[in-house]
Amino acid sequence: MAASNSPVSPLLEPALRRRARQFTKLIRRSAVTPLHGETRRPVLAHDGEMGITFIGHASFFLEIGGKRLLVDPNFARWLFILKRQRRPGLHIRDLPKIDVVLVTHAHFDHLHRPSLRAIARATRRQSGHPILVVPSYVSDLVSDLGYREVIELDWWESLKTDALTITHTPSRHWGARVIKDHHRGFGGYVLRAGRESVYHAGDTAYFNGFREIGRRLHPEVALLPIGAYNPPSFRNVHSSPADAMKAFLDLGARWMVPMHYGTFRLSHEPLDEPLRLLAEESARLGLKDRVIVMKEGLTHFF
Repeated sequence: MAASNSPVSPLLEPALRRRARQFTKLIRRSAVTPLHGETRRPVLAHDGEMGITFIGHASFFLEIGGKRLLVDPNFARWLFILKRQRRPGLHIRDLPKIDVVLVTHAHFDHLHRPSLRAIARATRRQSGHPILVVPSYVSDLVSDLGYREVIELDWWESLKTDALTITHTPSRHWGARVIKDHHRGFGGYVLRAGRESVYHAGDTAYFNGFREIGRRLHPEVALLPIGAYNPPSFRNVHSSPADAMKAFLDLGARWMVPMHYGTFRLSHEPLDEPLRLLAEESARLGLKDRVIVMKEGLTHFF
């Protein structure tokens, strides 16, 4: 048999062609889908309330312990060649002065440099001096974006800012920004101020670590990902709605808020499927009244 000049094994070529066709389909469907959703002005908390506003994807505006925070802020209209499917719930220009920004890992849909830079600039215009909290070995990606301080945390390390404690938690994912930087950290955060607490899981598959997070930190509200699980191999790093409900039970939290669905077409399930499956699973478990599906831009107070 004559030797092949192709750098790809003939056995792999059909699989690579199939993946290329699938990705092309994602791009095409993303491009032709009209933008949905509504952008609103933020409603601010008063008298010690904990406020949670869903911006879209994994992005949230949080008010807790007298501090105003953003988690994984991404206001992009395009994620490279994937068009955003739902409008961000808030405009950066309408945000109040931000105290802390949290980034869960370096993937482009969670660490969006233009959004981070715009937030720092907008807060400085209001005489604010925000800090940026990232996992270990991520600070080099954000050190030039205008933040007063960039703080790296390892798993279970905490940062205290006045009445608020922020603890970095494990997840089952990976942290590489590109191909060869797998040394970068990743995870979630639990924020606590007195009796108020909220957990943002970042990107994660289901893993036994949820039990430990619940045992150690007892979050009241759990912000859990429910999308990007199809094909099934994606569940090695992402959660299905059933996985998210199992994580919610392991955590022992009072409320569950779904995220990481509907904003960007990152996988092949229909955009409306994660919420539908979540409703079915939460009803099966008798937990439907403890799941809060938030519309972008609307604030829920706890």
